[in-house]
Amino acid sequence: QVQVVESGGGLVQPGGSLTLSCAASGSSSSITAMDWYRQAPGNQRESVATITSGGTATYADSVKGRFTISRDNAKNTLYLQMNSLKPEDTAVYYCRYRRPGRDYWGQGIQVTVSS
Repeated sequence: QVQVVESGGGLVQPGGSLTLSCAASGSSSSITAMDWYRQAPGNQRESVATITSGGTATYADSVKGRFTISRDNAKNTLYLQMNSLKPEDTAVYYCRYRRPGRDYWGQGIQVTVSS
């Protein structure tokens, strides 16, 4: 069993930066990939970024060049560095840890980009 908890959200002005963290507790063996998703009001949940167990990162076109996904294996923590934030980045952000046959989601954290 894996428990994941997001932190680091909040209110930031357009053009600003924010770093989200996702700490995993419990056994993290057999994790194949980790993701960040987001869901804005009235929208479906969408993938933002993924990092595989091998370290390969992929991004949604809307955040490419502005967001960076990374992980610290020693701390069992996933990160999302968000730069040049735009109002359209406002959403609840979720992290997901993936094992074969089972996904573990965090509870979500609000990010609001507004002046």
